[in-house]
Amino acid sequence: MTLRLGVIFPQTESGTDPIAFRDYVQAAEEIGFDHLLLYDHVLGADPTNRPGWRGNYTHRDSFQEPLVFLGYAAALTKRIELATGVIILPQRQTVLVAKQAAEIDVLSRGRLRFGVGVGWNEVEFQALNEDFSNRGARLVEQVALLRELWTKPLVTFHGRWHHVVDAGINPLPVQRPIPIWMGGWDERVLRRIGRLADGWFPLRHPPEGWKAVIERIHAYAREAGRDPSAIGINPRFSLRGNPDDWRKARDEWLAFGATHLSLNTMGAGLPSLDAHVDAMRRWWEALS
Repeated sequence: MTLRLGVIFPQTESGTDPIAFRDYVQAAEEIGFDHLLLYDHVLGADPTNRPGWRGNYTHRDSFQEPLVFLGYAAALTKRIELATGVIILPQRQTVLVAKQAAEIDVLSRGRLRFGVGVGWNEVEFQALNEDFSNRGARLVEQVALLRELWTKPLVTFHGRWHHVVDAGINPLPVQRPIPIWMGGWDERVLRRIGRLADGWFPLRHPPEGWKAVIERIHAYAREAGRDPSAIGINPRFSLRGNPDDWRKARDEWLAFGATHLSLNTMGAGLPSLDAHVDAMRRWWEALS
């Protein structure tokens, strides 16, 4: 199996220069990477007055808006896949997301891979006037509606939270439907991935090991009447270690059935986007 190698845009260390963004995106494609992936956060919370705050990010961490950014990246590139890893879908309006994602797919001529997740930051849900407590159930309904909107010119849909009557988005995306991947590790999430997702973004290393978790996803897929081999797997790598360590980890993921690998250069002490490009070039040369 050939792994598709990609890079994660270094959101928290990227600055605000659109020319630097352009150079980074085009360098990723020029080097040969197969995909460019962005994380999603709308708001950062100030942990000062939140005792016990355990979030990975705060208001001090910058995040480019991924759907706007990928529209920009679509115009700057010709080949590289554009991916979200992941959009916090239940804090966004489903029909609007369908329209935005379809536009990126049109502008990129069918290069969008749409990763979604339930999120962890209740502050964002509150500010966006969405319910944090039922986000998992709503995501399931959202995925069903997205696929309807991406494949039919007119949709009638009556769910628990969504009602569309004889209406549709225009233009439709190039991909019908756009592939939907999911991130997460909770057992409910693994079940959803097996039942619904086109692929999975592994995040935290589970105590029982990756092989056991992948086997559970495959079991859930078989329960749903799906072919487990149709579910892609896209882990992320850091710059820790050396090329021999990177190759060993790549081979381990190949044995687990991974289809994609994404390099995360954040947190490595790199001073500029140019330095991130140099790092991803070294990683590419070691693994390609």
